Amino acid sequence: MSDKHASFRTAGPEDLGAALQDARHYTLALFDLLADAGYDDAHNVPRLSIVNPPLWELGHTAWFAEWFVLRDATGSQPGEADGHSLLARGDDWFDSGNVAHRTRWALDLPSTGAIKTYCNEVLERILARLGQEPDDDAALYPYRLALAHEDMHGEALLYTIQTLGIAVDPDAFRQVRPEQRQGPVAGEIAFAGGSFVRGGDQSRGFVFDNERDAGACKVAPFAIDAGLVTNGAFAAFVRDGGYQRPELWSEAGRAWLMEQERSAPRYWERDGENDVWRTRVFGHATPLDPAQPVRHVNCHEAEAYCAWAGRRLPTEAEWEFAATSGHEGFAWGRLWEWTASPFLPFAGFAADRYREYSAPWFGTRRTLRGASFATPARLRSPRFRNFFTPERDDIYCGFRTCAL
Repeated sequence: MSDKHASFRTAGPEDLGAALQDARHYTLALFDLLADAGYDDAHNVPRLSIVNPPLWELGHTAWFAEWFVLRDATGSQPGEADGHSLLARGDDWFDSGNVAHRTRWALDLPSTGAIKTYCNEVLERILARLGQEPDDDAALYPYRLALAHEDMHGEALLYTIQTLGIAVDPDAFRQVRPEQRQGPVAGEIAFAGGSFVRGGDQSRGFVFDNERDAGACKVAPFAIDAGLVTNGAFAAFVRDGGYQRPELWSEAGRAWLMEQERSAPRYWERDGENDVWRTRVFGHATPLDPAQPVRHVNCHEAEAYCAWAGRRLPTEAEWEFAATSGHEGFAWGRLWEWTASPFLPFAGFAADRYREYSAPWFGTRRTLRGASFATPARLRSPRFRNFFTPERDDIYCGFRTCAL
């Protein structure tokens, strides 16, 4: 985009075209990393609930863009798009709402080369069509939706690369480890509370359905960490037997802990018998930097730490209030941040064309706020609501705390 930090939500046709090409280039680069390790063949991909076969994921991102842009879909159910996919069985293979996750390993997909050709053809047709569109929110809605969707899948592919332990050269990809150039953020910020418009300006640009309807939200006074909990702070919790003290864990957290037999965050490894930790980052074992934010901790671990520290997680309303306050000390965007809030609709919610984006997950997920180092700048917004089940620790997530 002309301004690489400009939001996709208000991008015009020219910037959207550049962003769509950038997103596809990145998707293909990450896919090639996986393919070089043999994971373009679904038979080599572990059957994990937190990953997709990479070839399926590549085809799905292109199919989604084709469905909503080239086929003028009014919804996400079969029959709500015009015509047919450029692939004879595209709808049968890549419709995530109707192709169960567990079945994606057994699909008779086209070859890697054929899927890449399909991706290129879809993008070329989208760019040609975009060049004829007016700079109008209604006309550009499907393009912005397709871009956001591909950016989210790009981050998910990076989760997969970390999960599978594939070695990555940190200098080869712009989104791998830029957070390591930043120092820790210490201290606490006290907010007097008040009222703010949750969801922000919805009069123009793109808005996700779970951000509607914008409305006044009151927040009581609160004090919140200026930055994220660090590895060093979390290591103190580990040293104090935090994983062996059931009184610190919720009922759901204890159940998860018994299943995992976990005694430290995902990817932490003891360096010999010393009280020194290493962590695995994209296939490399590196010394744990105590000043960096702790990451790959799930919501149960975050809540247990809070109980140990005599703190609590912020609500998502508190987080949004702080992030939109203009306070220079509130630093966000290094990791997605767990909140205390379940993922629920705001008053007046109505599903958009992509009906499966939010509605099926209300009440079963926990809300995260912010962004991670792997989130493209154009997707970042203090209004964005991310959501995962509380046991997920493969995502680039951390947390900050509030005073009780």
